[in-house]
Amino acid sequence: MKLCLAPMATLSHEALRRAIALFGECDEYYTEMIHAPSLLHGGQFERFYLLNGPEPDKIVWQLTGTEEDTLGRAASQVAALGGIGVDINMGCSAPEIYKYGAGIAWMLKPLDETRAMVRAVRSAVESASPAAPLRLSVKMRLGDENFTEEKLFAFTDMLLEEDVKQITLHPRTRKEKYTRPPRLQYLASFCNYVKSHAPDVLVVGNGAVKDAESMNRMIKTAPDIDGIMIARAAVQKPWIFAELAGNKASDADKACTPGTRTADLFAIAEQFTSDLQQYQPPEFYETRARRFFSYFSDNFQFGHFLKTQIANTSDRDAQLAVLNDYFNKMPDERYVKY
Repeated sequence: MKLCLAPMATLSHEALRRAIALFGECDEYYTEMIHAPSLLHGGQFERFYLLNGPEPDKIVWQLTGTEEDTLGRAASQVAALGGIGVDINMGCSAPEIYKYGAGIAWMLKPLDETRAMVRAVRSAVESASPAAPLRLSVKMRLGDENFTEEKLFAFTDMLLEEDVKQITLHPRTRKEKYTRPPRLQYLASFCNYVKSHAPDVLVVGNGAVKDAESMNRMIKTAPDIDGIMIARAAVQKPWIFAELAGNKASDADKACTPGTRTADLFAIAEQFTSDLQQYQPPEFYETRARRFFSYFSDNFQFGHFLKTQIANTSDRDAQLAVLNDYFNKMPDERYVKY
């Protein structure tokens, strides 16, 4: 059962990957969405989206866009950088993405139009490295509010016919928010359908996995899935992959006391913010740090207070000072056993 980091806008960048790598056990790192037209036009920030550390061989490049041609050309560009594969975003349901014609909109377009796009991306990925082409994958949802399994499976048939090798299903509809539990029963039926039609295609489950209990619930409901994708919980707890894998953290981990399974939350924040400065442009620091701490603060008893305090700061020294002051008052919360 492999464990994957989900593609999250403003979060799934190199600084977060480095925080997770301190503890290990993440098998695939999906990048945050790379906007195909911006990449092709050479936008000033695009090079930061193409950073692939600290484990380049585990990178999955996720692309978003509205046109067959731009997605194909962008796929060729990222595939040349190596990694595990290229993923097409067909699951993002944010209104600005959906209305633009990207993300889940690809599930709702005429099937032949979506097929042509998938075929163009596959061709580009294969041409970028003919001897050992990268894997083509898709991340998607159940569909619109009027979805049926018949519609879902017809869409899946197209993906299988176009030789997609891995499908991540987030079993929610376009409008369903994270406050509603994912519909795991559809993940199970989806996995059964894929395995009965294309046994070699991998299925990854995504949605509300935050600890061993929720992971086991997903596996119990859909026992034939090949992997689990973790999103926001990986920001709150960068050690979650090691926790779920059940393996002891390495003695070399800077954020762990050697020989124990203990995470030092101040050390994690200190290293993350340092990496954020190194691997993201200065213009991105404030928003990405704030986004990280909005989830990371959920580790603490007075997390809401801490979020507010950090939200009122804009630089690293001030953020770490707020966190250090909190730990001076709540020293037992600095270390978490996992």
